[in-house]
Amino acid sequence: MIFRAGPAGRRMSRGTLIFLAVIVTALFALLSLKSGAVAVTLPEFAGLLLGSPDADAFQRSVVLNLRLPRVLFALIAGGALAICGAAMQALFRNPLAEPGLVGLSAGAAVGAILSLSVGGAGLLAIGPAGFAGALAAALCAYLIGRRYPGIAGLLLAGIAINAFAMSLVGLMLAFATDAQLRSFAFWSLGSLTRASATGVAWLAPWTLAWTFYLCMQWRALNALVLGERQARHLGFDPARIRRRVLIAVAMLVGPLVAVIGGIAFIGLVVPHMLRMRVGADHRVLLPMAWFGGATALVLADWIARTAVAPAELPVGVVTSLVGGPFFMWLLARAPRTELFD
Repeated sequence: MIFRAGPAGRRMSRGTLIFLAVIVTALFALLSLKSGAVAVTLPEFAGLLLGSPDADAFQRSVVLNLRLPRVLFALIAGGALAICGAAMQALFRNPLAEPGLVGLSAGAAVGAILSLSVGGAGLLAIGPAGFAGALAAALCAYLIGRRYPGIAGLLLAGIAINAFAMSLVGLMLAFATDAQLRSFAFWSLGSLTRASATGVAWLAPWTLAWTFYLCMQWRALNALVLGERQARHLGFDPARIRRRVLIAVAMLVGPLVAVIGGIAFIGLVVPHMLRMRVGADHRVLLPMAWFGGATALVLADWIARTAVAPAELPVGVVTSLVGGPFFMWLLARAPRTELFD
């Protein structure tokens, strides 16, 4: 079996683990909210949070109008990407799986570049376009994959969809203007600069609702990890589980990837690392993955904003620079049979 219970999962209760995760996530969110190109001292920051009338108007505008929506967006996006990664790893029974495996990210990229090509550069244009692209990719993967037993068809369909989607992106880029090329290049590196209070207000309820739905699938995912035959004996239909999980992941990943672009390794490394610590029980793993992903993206965004201030690094570059070597270290130290069984 490729999923093993970690030592921490046997020592701490589910409530204790989630409580600690909430505390850590909140601390990193406050750290990111305080830090940036505009310096804010700790007393000034406390005054801003408490609504002190003596707080500086410029600092209030920077912290509450610019940084706060960005931190909130990082929380919901990072959590959603990580919980989708945990669900996909259970679906494929392999901790190397992630949402892009079945073409969801590539489908969202097609929708985003199509929106940019026709002049729709705003959040309300790119978001629905990316969502439609991810949903179309998920639908194609499911319709093609269900013709074959198990997950092999779904995996092969994802490979084909990824290749076809990226060829469409290349075709549209060949006819793009210089401004469109710059916009797509900036989007593909990953960024939270599009975050706004309006975007958070639109995406937060949608994202949290589908996150809750995915968390409620923990029994089905636990059964699926045991194998399709065992899942049937426990009263679960593997095909129905795959359909539900794919829909939920597409609903989560589509609009987020369209807005924030290509942010790698959150959905791959975070669930894999947490599974090694808390085990493979998805009743614990799914909420822990949400908090872990939220913390990871908030931390990555904080580094992106402060490392070369007042300039800014693309947050996708930060996640790749940190996540790539870290994941290679995980692969180097893990037994081969634990990853490929």
